[in-house]
Amino acid sequence: MAFRFEGLEIWHKAREFSLKVNQVTATFPPKERYSLADQMNRASNAPALLIAEGSGLDTNALFSHRLGLAIGEICEVAAASFMAMDRGYFSLEKKNEIYEWADELARKINAFRNSLR
Repeated sequence: MAFRFEGLEIWHKAREFSLKVNQVTATFPPKERYSLADQMNRASNAPALLIAEGSGLDTNALFSHRLGLAIGEICEVAAASFMAMDRGYFSLEKKNEIYEWADELARKINAFRNSLR
């Protein structure tokens, strides 16, 4: 039996987003392992998990709420990418890349969310 979320493009994109962010944070200095890197990793994992959770709920309204939370987590990653850049953990180009990943995923989730209404 396949779960509903497995057929959703946004869930697959959210998994890809999480993987990319985790690969970037793996290059952070060890002192950040339990600080900014951990925060970015948890926030980047959340969208895929919230999409999966929401897809199993009883109503589109509940699903839509989880999708809104997922977008909030994506915004958190985007904001944290500025902090990581400010601290010299990666370049402006890498920050812009993460920002673009976040923007693309948030737009896709928002479009799907609008289709639920």
